[in-house]
Amino acid sequence: MSMFCYQCQETAKGTGCTIAGVCGKTEDVAIMQDLLVYVTKGVSILANIAREKGIENDEVNKFVFDAMFVTITNANFDHDAIVKKIRQGFEVRDLIKKEIERAGISLPEKMHSSTRWFSNDLAEMEAKSRLIGVLSIENEDIRSLKELLTYGIKGMAAYAEHAFNLGYQNNQIFAFMQKGLAATTEEKTVPELIDLVMECGKYGVDVMALLDKANTERFGNPEITEVNIGVGTRPGILISGHDLNDMEQLLNQTEGTGVDVYTHSEMLPANYYPAFKKYKHFVGNYGNAWWKQREEFETFNGPILFTTNCIVPPKKDAGYLGKIYTTGAAGLEGAKHIPNPPKGQTKDFTEIIEHAKKCQPPVAIENGTIIGGFAHNQVLQLADKVVDAVKSGAIRKFFVMAGCDGRMKSRDYYTEFAAKLPADTVILTAGCAKYRYNKLELGNIGGIPRVLDAGQCNDSYSLAVIALTLKEVFGLKDINELPIVYNIAWYEQKAVIVLLALLYLGVKNIHLGPTLPGFLSPAVANVLVQNFGIAGITEVDADIAAMTA
Repeated sequence: MSMFCYQCQETAKGTGCTIAGVCGKTEDVAIMQDLLVYVTKGVSILANIAREKGIENDEVNKFVFDAMFVTITNANFDHDAIVKKIRQGFEVRDLIKKEIERAGISLPEKMHSSTRWFSNDLAEMEAKSRLIGVLSIENEDIRSLKELLTYGIKGMAAYAEHAFNLGYQNNQIFAFMQKGLAATTEEKTVPELIDLVMECGKYGVDVMALLDKANTERFGNPEITEVNIGVGTRPGILISGHDLNDMEQLLNQTEGTGVDVYTHSEMLPANYYPAFKKYKHFVGNYGNAWWKQREEFETFNGPILFTTNCIVPPKKDAGYLGKIYTTGAAGLEGAKHIPNPPKGQTKDFTEIIEHAKKCQPPVAIENGTIIGGFAHNQVLQLADKVVDAVKSGAIRKFFVMAGCDGRMKSRDYYTEFAAKLPADTVILTAGCAKYRYNKLELGNIGGIPRVLDAGQCNDSYSLAVIALTLKEVFGLKDINELPIVYNIAWYEQKAVIVLLALLYLGVKNIHLGPTLPGFLSPAVANVLVQNFGIAGITEVDADIAAMTA
């Protein structure tokens, strides 16, 4: 079979990409990503057996979350890098097998093929990949739930890697990831898989809490910040993605070089952290959501560093070809990859810095400032003010409009929705969805801005903390009694783990758009509707009327 992928919201016709990914990945990349997931499942099966006997292997744990992150939407388009990762998987698999043998553990006679299949021949690898993809599971509902679990784990892997890069880890999270991946190779009933999906949501909360701790203990709690969206007069480096450890290292190494640093897309919230404000060459944010990078990178002039997704493969005639650098789980054919250093050392950004020195300064595409930094610590400092505004009726409802942005015209819905919301409502946001409305003039309520930006998609945890705190403050028994409406846009797998985390916390009646996931079978979608009140979106005016009633 050819490639088949339906893990993102923009998948072709809402059913699946079969020739090439809408994201830009080619068939050869897609099928190698399938094979990498397959090999990672084999590693996970063996890791689970080892863990039952008290064997915890850090190298295995790191491989699993790194491999899953590589396969997330828009992260890695480098075929050769993915093949290299598969071969690393074989090595890690052999490593854990040897540890099991040394411990005197007997492996079951019948084990899933992913624990033993091996080939170093590219043609054989490609042939195998066409046999083990998504559609190899025939039962639609079982396939749907196993993919939902897999995508939740992919999102979890992203957050786990960011925390790990800052020196924070939780082996229980790693254990669940491997347990969940192993379960996708087993005969499971629909109820058993639903239980695993909900358990995934539990560990989704845990991993987001871990990353929040890592970020805030290292860089301080985000503060209300006016972010410059104009440009300076010196050459610059544009840093995109989500990894704040990379951000810190780049700022350290560019200090005193005559090169400025700008954030792009999901890196915007780096501007809110106290630790980064000491860098005088940290100018601000350039551009908007990830999908506009083909036009915005042309005018930036300097090199671009991708620390994670979301990458849009440039056109063949793009003026910024040769200026893209990747690091971590990110990869793009033809781009320069900055490797991870030996443990305890920092990455070497010398090449991209020297490249930047030879470039022209960025061309301004907008001017002024935008405001953000409303993570849970900052909002809770305003709790009395917020509570008074709710009690007085000045704030009637909060709208959680977190999640992702994307290319589709249908996402104009969120701009219109935000613009038309009544003046006594406040938007709580995180993720790149905010680019649909964070530059609208929506005013404030008693000094409280009507758009409260908590940060990256990673920072959706802040929105949960805020909701749970308000529940306690108002003395409510159920989080769903709060005057909060959830109208969330999704795109890729980090949005999936955020959704599962919210469901685990008991949040109901979430509106999800622009479309419901293509990987949800009708029966599985119905379970979410019946049990959790999940709904889609319709027309702006009708939705506002219904949600504000």
